[in-house]
Amino acid sequence: MFLTSPSILQLKSFSLTTPFLHGSTPFSHLFKSSAVSPPPPPPPPFLPVIKAMRTLQGKVVCATSDKTVAVEVVRLAPHPKYKRRVRKKKKYQAHDPSNQFEVGDIVQLEKSKPISKNKSFVAVPVPSRNSPKTKENTSQQELGLPLESEQPVS
Repeated sequence: MFLTSPSILQLKSFSLTTPFLHGSTPFSHLFKSSAVSPPPPPPPPFLPVIKAMRTLQGKVVCATSDKTVAVEVVRLAPHPKYKRRVRKKKKYQAHDPSNQFEVGDIVQLEKSKPISKNKSFVAVPVPSRNSPKTKENTSQQELGLPLESEQPVS
């Protein structure tokens, strides 16, 4: 009923003569046609699955549960109003299979499949920053050259 009104039929047969209005396409392209559009091209046969490995670093705040530690992760985020960086803290439950972590330890949390309702991270030890570095000592021995401070003064 709507398509049979005389004004619509006149618009269908009317074509634009000016290339500046709607390009140079006639109105017939604006109405839905009964022709079926070609199907979209198939996706490539192999798309790699992108998995983002989520790791966090925090401090153990509770280790009383068996095989579970509570880890507090601190991050810096901009304040919504003042745009100053503010510390935000969040506690995560992490799996500790051998009960090796104590309160105050620095651990790294690695994302894993859910272990329980609240645990989906596994706690991994992080080497301390104060540990002695043996790389520098071995490089001096490899060269076989004495240091300037060790050379005899002449």
